[in-house]
Amino acid sequence: MYQESYNYHQLSNGIKIIHKQVQSAVTHIGIAVNTGTRDELENENGLAHFIEHIIFKGTKKRNTYQVLSYLENVGGDLNAYTTKEETFFYASVMNSYIDRAIEILTDIVFNSAFHEKDIAVEKDVVIEEIKSYKDNPSELIFDEFENLVFEGHTLGTNILGTIKSVKSFNKEKIKAFLKRTYHTDQMVVAIVGNVDFKKCVKLIQKHLGVVAENKRNYNRLVFNNFSTQQRIRKHNGLQSHVMIGQVLPHYNETKNKTAVLLNNILGGPGSSSLLNMAIREKNGYVYTIESSYASLSDVGLFSVYAASDPKIIDKSIQLIFKEMDKLQRHKLGILQLQRAKQQLIGQTYIAHESNMTEMLSIARTHLLYEEVDTIADIVKQIEDITASDLLELANEMFAKDKLSMLIFNK
Repeated sequence: MYQESYNYHQLSNGIKIIHKQVQSAVTHIGIAVNTGTRDELENENGLAHFIEHIIFKGTKKRNTYQVLSYLENVGGDLNAYTTKEETFFYASVMNSYIDRAIEILTDIVFNSAFHEKDIAVEKDVVIEEIKSYKDNPSELIFDEFENLVFEGHTLGTNILGTIKSVKSFNKEKIKAFLKRTYHTDQMVVAIVGNVDFKKCVKLIQKHLGVVAENKRNYNRLVFNNFSTQQRIRKHNGLQSHVMIGQVLPHYNETKNKTAVLLNNILGGPGSSSLLNMAIREKNGYVYTIESSYASLSDVGLFSVYAASDPKIIDKSIQLIFKEMDKLQRHKLGILQLQRAKQQLIGQTYIAHESNMTEMLSIARTHLLYEEVDTIADIVKQIEDITASDLLELANEMFAKDKLSMLIFNK
């Protein structure tokens, strides 16, 4: 029987801790900050991501090499990423070096120097990243689609920013953004490893407990412009690319799990998904086709992506709608439903096998929703989903008159 439990603690400055002890020689630890692209002002596009870069370039007591080598010298790893809603700084080390990991994470998040010469160099790095990204239509279309469906809202802005916006960044803008958005009551420290909880709390208190309390005093702009958009963009590549989907209201826990299962059936990670079988395996129209459902703090986003020869992109789109229509008109049979549930349950267990993945996941969940479900809770929620639940939600998620579409075509 799979067993798990999470331990919780909160420092006096508001920083939360979530911990899970596992049998492993490696501990994964991270600081999740409830700040991302959607928290940027109009003249700050890309700044949350740029800070994720520049924060590794040196602190008040370490230069770039000393930051990067501090964990590498003991075989550890230090990394970060930025999303629309959060920024995550994390490390992986052998259990005996957890104090070192917490210390360097604290140093880069709270004591970075932001030297102008480092900012200038990192601007060039991020600009090259933007150029590389713009050269890849299979990545570009995802952000372009989000810009389309979240039009006029910061959830639609590109995480990397633009070349123009990145060139405008300086130390003053960086420090102003951090002061406005990096709040102790919006941070979670997550630890998954074979280290005692009390020891972890003691070490985190030593390094992070001295950080001054700083509570958030603003509310994020809620998205409520649920409109349908259709757009075709000129693209000179060998393939056409299409995104189909819509922004959805924020679902409760039960409905959210239903949406995950429904997406899994339509075009999730399994090769036996309806879209993969109908469009790739049966007809050979595509190499890549997938659907996704993302739950943000106040909305959800459903989308389908496919790429095919320009001559058959219309046929691919027709087949996508055909598979959606089937799920809107017919309930799954008992065996189909059980098979779909078992697939998702299996994927859930496999995801929990990665301690790194679990650490990142529980940090985000605790950041947004306080309590974190155990795997037993998640399995029960999946088991409780009925065929009627899926049919009802399919008619909401796949309603053709509510779906937006973006095509990159010649």
